[in-house]
Amino acid sequence: MEFHELKIGRKTAGIPIIQGGMGVGVSRSRLAGAVAKEGGVGIISTAQIGYDEPDFETDSYSCNIRAIEKHVKLAKQRANGGLVGVNVMVALQHYADHVKAAVRAGADLIVCGAGLPTELPQLVGDADTAIAPIVSTKKAASLLLRMWDKKYQRTADLIVIEGPKAGGHLGFTKEQLNNISALHYDQEIKAIIEEKKIYEDKYQKPIPVVVGGGIFDQSDIRHMMQLGADGVQLATRFVATEECDASLAYKQAYIQARAEDIAIIKSPVGMPGRAIRNAFIKKAEQGKIPIKRCFHCIKKCNPGEIPYCITQALVNAVKGNLDQGLIFCGANVGSIQKLMTVSELMHELMA
Repeated sequence: MEFHELKIGRKTAGIPIIQGGMGVGVSRSRLAGAVAKEGGVGIISTAQIGYDEPDFETDSYSCNIRAIEKHVKLAKQRANGGLVGVNVMVALQHYADHVKAAVRAGADLIVCGAGLPTELPQLVGDADTAIAPIVSTKKAASLLLRMWDKKYQRTADLIVIEGPKAGGHLGFTKEQLNNISALHYDQEIKAIIEEKKIYEDKYQKPIPVVVGGGIFDQSDIRHMMQLGADGVQLATRFVATEECDASLAYKQAYIQARAEDIAIIKSPVGMPGRAIRNAFIKKAEQGKIPIKRCFHCIKKCNPGEIPYCITQALVNAVKGNLDQGLIFCGANVGSIQKLMTVSELMHELMA
């Protein structure tokens, strides 16, 4: 299979592979820098990125802003000229400030999901930072592109389509996720690709489309390219790499997971999510897990109503306290067999 460059705005990645953003702390500067160095696009997740800063429990806001700037700069140093982007969840309380911090730090790309990033063009302004929404349906893509065109006279530099087999928070109902074949999702991908052509023609610029969710090997990549995609996004496979920023215990959970260990959970964020069933999920299913403090992470979160604190659950997991942690994953986590380097994985995907 022949790979082509991925042009994103005024910049180019040598390989059309984007490493998906994973929080809390799973994809920070070490992983993103390694992927970018290999020619792909490394993505840092800003979701509670400063969890290991010394004053996180008393001032999580400042820690996160400080950590965004620190990790973008570290990743770019490791990238040797490769592209480093940032994933910012629209659902975050301090979404706008996270975007601005990433732009200040020199991020090449801002990717936004967990909601429609209606204000993203305004937040990025004239900076040399490309913008990319994550969408799961033609309806969402059409609404957002039309809004950006009308309000900002601007369009996307890249579109990420996140399908129903992705990890973490998902833009589908639980019923849809339990019957993925009924979605006929290939047709949705083609429809989104057709929709973006309207704005390519209007703005006389390419808008590459990258598809993520269940991408595991070359056959998956080839299939997406045949549908018309310009590249792919992988996240789950990058967890089982030496450079991934998560603990070794977290990575081992991926390697040991089987297909039957995957669960669709109800997240405090208000969206369904895909995760590895473990002691924490079983405990959460039995009743509310007491919340000791609020980290003010999600806009619509009410500590008195949610089943558990998602920040604490994700921090516990990334540190290796798995029985008290939430381990998000993609649908193909059960196919991962071993730990490898980012370089080895990229060569396997490109061979």
